Amino acid sequence: MRKSILPAALALMSVLPMTALAKVGQAEKSELTFGFIKLTDMVPLAVAYENGYFEDEGLFVRLEAQANWKVLLDRVISGELDGAHMLAGQPLGATMGYGTKAHIISAFTMDLNGNACTVSNAVWADMKKHVPMQNGKPVHPIKASALKPVVDAYRAEGKPLKFGMVFPVSTHNYELRYWLAAGGVHPGFYAPQRGDTAGTLKADVPISVTPPPQMPATLEAGTINGYCVGEPWNQQAVFRGIGVPVVADMAINSNLAEKVFGVSNEWASKNPNTHVRVVKALIRAGKWLDENNNANRKAAAKMISKPNYVGADYSVIDNSMTGVFEYEKGDVRPAPDFNVFFRYHATYPYYSDAIWYLTQMRRWGQIPEAKPDSWYMDMAKKVFRPDIYRQAAAELIADGHMKAGEFPDFAKETGFRSVKASRFIDGRSFDARKPNAYIDSFAIGLKGKQTP
Repeated sequence: MRKSILPAALALMSVLPMTALAKVGQAEKSELTFGFIKLTDMVPLAVAYENGYFEDEGLFVRLEAQANWKVLLDRVISGELDGAHMLAGQPLGATMGYGTKAHIISAFTMDLNGNACTVSNAVWADMKKHVPMQNGKPVHPIKASALKPVVDAYRAEGKPLKFGMVFPVSTHNYELRYWLAAGGVHPGFYAPQRGDTAGTLKADVPISVTPPPQMPATLEAGTINGYCVGEPWNQQAVFRGIGVPVVADMAINSNLAEKVFGVSNEWASKNPNTHVRVVKALIRAGKWLDENNNANRKAAAKMISKPNYVGADYSVIDNSMTGVFEYEKGDVRPAPDFNVFFRYHATYPYYSDAIWYLTQMRRWGQIPEAKPDSWYMDMAKKVFRPDIYRQAAAELIADGHMKAGEFPDFAKETGFRSVKASRFIDGRSFDARKPNAYIDSFAIGLKGKQTP
């Protein structure tokens, strides 16, 4: 049996070379069940399973699709699931007590980008009149300022446009809100201190929850006029001829954590070696997905088109997974970074990504009271765990599966992405060290000591 990592080794991480860390011990728990939602960005789990990376770590894993994000989170908290594919905001929301209260952590980011906002054909026909054109095609990225006159016209007729997203603390919710607000459309506030968790207070466009696989059908039925969701459900709207994706999230806020792998802090404390081994397998999966300029993406798309994974047509999944994205029918454009699973150090759990999500929770009222800058950092450190990631990275290098140059320079890494690393549709810069100044810089949204 190999020795478990010693606490002293953790203290020396910042000064010792990667290979000097103690080897991780055997898994405390070898039979594991992980949950996921039927989205293409669950693919690192499928790859780690199908390529045998979990088995290489002595782990015998079962992957189970879950009905929705709430069920998934509840089952991780109850222990029915050992861990899960989660929205980046889920561990943060749960740990700070928004909705279900539980300490959830993440030591692995599953992907960057991967979402889009889609509108119905009718809304697109009205919206397109206000979109700049070049050579007969819309100029991208399309801003919500083109949607604003449509919103105003619908409201004047007493039938406000309605949008869907997948969960109150989802990346999709914050990306949709960011895009709308940047175009002068108010997406509404949450007021949890008053029992108002609908998020529609003062909204120009009410936004509600719809599970991802149900988005196209809900749009076609006219229950909603648009939505923000991950793939393959935007491309599905194009293939079915019921809607038009107008903006991908890589244009709204590029290269921020999209999904993470989450476990309860209690589970991680009981199973530290198992946790490191899970992260090792997932890092290898991320590398496989991005290596050789996405050469393995077609194989990955075929893999997850199976009913037990995403269960959508390969031709639909293949679009975004292999580096192109179709907007209006026939308008296919290169999108090599639509899904990023490893490059740009995508798998590393950056504190700055956590802080960005917390700023949006505060901006829209889910955090109803002002917090000092130090609170944002403390919460990020409580949830995102690069220390565990580094243990996994050291093991992978020692095993010969990875090279040190494929990871951040841990001797210098602070947990903050460069201010210029992420690009926002409104041209704004994000400095995670100054979250309150960032929040206060927006024209639409709470700021200072304001409450919803």
